[in-house]
Amino acid sequence: MKKQALLKSIQTRTGFLTLLVILFWIKYLFVGYFDFNLGLSDPYQHIILWTSPLGTSILLISIGFYFPKPVVSYVMMLIMDGLNTVLLFANVLYYRQFSDFITVKTITNAAKVAPGLGKSAVSLLNPTDIFIWIDIGVVIILLVFKKIKIDQRSYGLSTPFAISSFGVFLIGLNIFLAESSRPRLLRNTFDRSYVVKYLGLDTYTAYDGIKSAQTVQDNKSINTAELNRILVNRQKNYASPNKRLFGIEKGKNVIVIHLESFQQFLINLKVNGKEVTPFLNSLYRNKNTISFSNFYHQVGLGRTSDAENMLETSTYGISDGSLFTSLGSENTFQAAPQILRQHNYSSAVFHGNVGTFWNRNNVYKNLGYSYFFDQKYFSSARTDKIGYGLKDKLLFAESIKYLEQMQQPFYCKYITVTNHIPFSMDEEDLDPTFKTSKTSDTTINNYFQTAHYLDQAVKEFFTYLKKSKLYDNSMVLIYGDHYALSNSENQTLAPIIGASKDTWNDFNNVQMQRVPFMINAPNLHGFRDNQVAGEIDVLPTLLHLLGIDNKNYIQFGSDVFSPNYKQWVVFRNGTIVSKKYVIIGNKGIKGTVYDRRSGRQILHYSKKEKAEITALAKKGKQALKDSDLLNNHNLLRFYTPLGFVPDDPNRYDYANNYQRMLQITKMLGSNSTSLYSQKHKSTTNLYKTDAIQLQNRQKEITQVPASAFANN
Repeated sequence: MKKQALLKSIQTRTGFLTLLVILFWIKYLFVGYFDFNLGLSDPYQHIILWTSPLGTSILLISIGFYFPKPVVSYVMMLIMDGLNTVLLFANVLYYRQFSDFITVKTITNAAKVAPGLGKSAVSLLNPTDIFIWIDIGVVIILLVFKKIKIDQRSYGLSTPFAISSFGVFLIGLNIFLAESSRPRLLRNTFDRSYVVKYLGLDTYTAYDGIKSAQTVQDNKSINTAELNRILVNRQKNYASPNKRLFGIEKGKNVIVIHLESFQQFLINLKVNGKEVTPFLNSLYRNKNTISFSNFYHQVGLGRTSDAENMLETSTYGISDGSLFTSLGSENTFQAAPQILRQHNYSSAVFHGNVGTFWNRNNVYKNLGYSYFFDQKYFSSARTDKIGYGLKDKLLFAESIKYLEQMQQPFYCKYITVTNHIPFSMDEEDLDPTFKTSKTSDTTINNYFQTAHYLDQAVKEFFTYLKKSKLYDNSMVLIYGDHYALSNSENQTLAPIIGASKDTWNDFNNVQMQRVPFMINAPNLHGFRDNQVAGEIDVLPTLLHLLGIDNKNYIQFGSDVFSPNYKQWVVFRNGTIVSKKYVIIGNKGIKGTVYDRRSGRQILHYSKKEKAEITALAKKGKQALKDSDLLNNHNLLRFYTPLGFVPDDPNRYDYANNYQRMLQITKMLGSNSTSLYSQKHKSTTNLYKTDAIQLQNRQKEITQVPASAFANN
């Protein structure tokens, strides 16, 4: 009898709407408990979670009720339910990758990130994801076979308005419950997970959209007073150069190797008795390498693009997306290529993915890069690519024909991709002498294999640099851009790196955010630097080594070799690591704080500790706030440092890089400083690789592909 009553109620339009709401509510709770880590700490928070999706789902699905034609009404209700499910599912995948929720800015810039994603999105799928979609499929089937019949009655406007009003009431109730548990939630937002936990995904997305729109409006009313305040703050924090090291690499080429997803724990790590990265280990200990043991990445939602932004500009990524994709096409920068151009440096980026990925084809022009060699400048065979682009060994090998044509001194950057999630490799690229781990997590097992491959690729490139003598006049910077393994995988990894999964905590997770940073040059006296430092500090350090003072530039990092360097870094989520403390999140003494040297949580603060932690938290918040203000409002367009000549991005055309190089060489004649001109011949024959793809394909190394001469 109850079954018949239930079936009868579903046959009405209000019953159908109720069915869709209940089904969405069930899968939302499933995702909330099993996919999102929302930190539910008391029964009241669980109640809030249960109520948070109801009001918004009723309001959204009720939109279909306003259509008078029955069939159209049902279709629109299904569409609204489907769109809500798409948003839910997109956040599930995004959370698995970034441990965060999608912002409106990220959604609106998705087209700039989507090309070249490869297999990574597929790797994030779980079998349980079918639970998110199966209800919609079942409902459609029931409609098609008329197990659910379309209610042909006319409802006018009063019924849909009443339903929408009820949805609005539930949203208001949810906000009231949230405010009673977490006062001023939306005014003091420092963590998106709190907004989702208390208000649900839909309300969070709407709130984030409003906030983004307000930011755009604020940009129109900004004045230079804020810029002056930031400039004064930055100059107060200026760290004067180390007299011994200032200018020690003056006039040298700078080669930056961007190690994709490479974490510090890989250095000197052995798996099954064999080093995972033997060459990078040797470089880390090299007598001509300054290597850092406590160097942290500081990326946010922009991941690799955030790391690049900090490296090039010494400003932080933005809080709600990727600066490259959101602001990079329009913003004014004072970046490394532009600064070095004032000192007669040419510049280039080598990257084996499509140029539009992370909006690089536009951003690099605004950063002042002379050349950008993307996917079309390299071989295009299917077996040459994996995941996010050209395999690393091929990238280095095939770049030489371009590198040797660059006028010296030059500043160039290599962005590797093979060591990127999902860390997949073709069988032909595996080293048969290296056996990876056999944990229950295939991501971890694969990670060691791709890291080993990356290590071999860097070794081959270094061998070429020394054979060609380019090494003798160059400084090489090597750094890891961000973490590879998420916090949820760290406990599985713990035994391999000599830690205990039973005692693993937030302090350990923060330590896992360390990445390598090495500076190698023939005339450097190497040493191990154990100071706390971060990606934000790379540019000021680099400039001082080259003998360029950064005092007049707005940079948020400091020269790590300066006698005035203050050992502290702030992560994009507000976590701070200093010489003495690890302060989790952005809550100061109200949050969780560890003693950095012992790793023990501080439960009772002395007066001195309170003052130091509070000051650090304030300093971290201010730095992020000022950087966001600078970038979101494009304030650098109002400030030109003394001696700096702003760049015109329209002067760059990446469609004819190679042709321009040859034209410049011809124009300079005997004054050309390229390696090719110095040797009076190509050096590509000096490059040796064991990449099976290039065996018997020497032309890939020596000849420019036809696609390089095509228009963008």
